[in-house]
Amino acid sequence: MSIRSALLLLLFAAPGCNGPFVLLPGGELDGETGPAPSDWAFAGDYGTCQLETRPDDPYSVNIAYTVLDGQLYINAGDTETRWVQNIDVDPRVRLRVDGVLYELRAERVTDPVEIAKFGNAWTDQSFFRRDPAELSPVWVYRLVERSTEGGE
Repeated sequence: MSIRSALLLLLFAAPGCNGPFVLLPGGELDGETGPAPSDWAFAGDYGTCQLETRPDDPYSVNIAYTVLDGQLYINAGDTETRWVQNIDVDPRVRLRVDGVLYELRAERVTDPVEIAKFGNAWTDQSFFRRDPAELSPVWVYRLVERSTEGGE
C-alpha cells in the first residue's frame, strides 16, 4: 500500500473511530460509565485521557491530565482552544480514563497558589512544558463530580 493510499484510508477511517484520533478531534465517547472518583490517585500522577465537551453535540479530544492531592486537572495553557470555549458555555464534561467514562464538571482554576502548585507538577513531567503560572490568561481546570443541582 502506498503512503498516499494509507493516508486516504486514515482520513476516511478516522471519523468512524470512537472519539478523537491522535490529534484530530472526535465526537461522543463510548465506554462503561463509572462513578466519579473522590480521589484520582489510581490514575497515576499524570497521563493521557479523552475529554468530551459540549454534551448536546459532543466534541472530544485527547488531552494530558495531572493528578494533585487526589484531584484531576487538565490544562490548555494560554490557548483558548475549542474545548475551552465549549466548557465556558457548558462545564459538563465526560472523561475517559482506561476505557471508563466519568461524568464530571470542569471548574476553572483562578487561584494563583493552586495554579503555581499545578504548574510545578506540570513542568516536572517534561522539560518542554510551559509553566501556567507564567501565562496570562491561563486555562487550567479541576474536574469534579457533577452536582445534582440544576438538573444535571
